[in-house]
Amino acid sequence: MTAYGILGADIGRCCHAIAVLIPMIGAAVPAAAQAPGDAEAGRRLAETWCASCHMVAPGGRGPATDATPDFAAVAAMPSTTAMSLRVFLQTPHSQMPDLHLSRPQTDDLISYILSLRGG
Repeated sequence: MTAYGILGADIGRCCHAIAVLIPMIGAAVPAAAQAPGDAEAGRRLAETWCASCHMVAPGGRGPATDATPDFAAVAAMPSTTAMSLRVFLQTPHSQMPDLHLSRPQTDDLISYILSLRGG
């Protein structure tokens, strides 16, 4: 067998291995890592705009009360999804100021809140 034949077989095996591994790697990535938005930017946004009413980080600053739940408690609710957070943040509420978040800011804030889920 020529060197080219061996090289061709090696390339074929390598391509096959990649084709098998890519779906497995995608399945192993946690859903939070696939969420749109930047969780760190969302944390900074929450500390700037939300911490006057909410506790935005476990053990962080902010007056979490029954009227203003802390972000970790919101993240832990079974009903909390990226979609439910988006709808909530885009719907005016009498007890919450209308912050006029841009779509990227909303994505960042959602990513941050979802990152607070345990497990």
